[in-house]
Amino acid sequence: MQGINDKILFRIYGHGRGWAFFPNEFIDEFERKQIDNALSDLAGEGKIRRIYRGLYDYPKYSDLLKQQLSPDFDQVARSFARKFNWRIQPSGDAALNLLGLSTQVLGKYIYLSDGPNRTYKILNYTLEFKKTALKEIGFKHRESGIIVQALKALGKQRVSPEIMDKIRKQFSSDMCPKILKDTKTATGWVYDCIKEICREKPNG
Repeated sequence: MQGINDKILFRIYGHGRGWAFFPNEFIDEFERKQIDNALSDLAGEGKIRRIYRGLYDYPKYSDLLKQQLSPDFDQVARSFARKFNWRIQPSGDAALNLLGLSTQVLGKYIYLSDGPNRTYKILNYTLEFKKTALKEIGFKHRESGIIVQALKALGKQRVSPEIMDKIRKQFSSDMCPKILKDTKTATGWVYDCIKEICREKPNG
């Protein structure tokens, strides 16, 4: 019979490397004490990593460097959002990073949120949530918000055809109608850029 530790580990592995999570992710199936004991055991065995008080991840691993990589900041932010039932949206440099428009290693990641202002120091970087008007984070699709925030961070004058092509490659063609519908309330020049990005997106 499969033990509790194995069952929890199986669920963790199912999310893939980089996934970050709090104990409440498993409360639907196990008691809190069982979860805490299992996660403590798994962390002690090196199968998962504790990166903050009550927060763990299934770390990515570099074969080249022969070591675990830093936590995936976006996965960490999303774990807080799930725990507190916040709606969040990466802002500025975080959005640029997610779209591959910036390779800068950030020391601070800022997310817009409908929750309270909060700052967390996690290993070697800072994760900050800023309470923001709903219109900034009220997009139905995650891709929509990331694109809008990235374009706003760049500014109209810096959005070149090359930049739009890089953004275009980050999502599938079937997302275009959804993104276009979702971002109609965006600033005029931002929406114009999104229309241009989606206009050139090939089918298939």
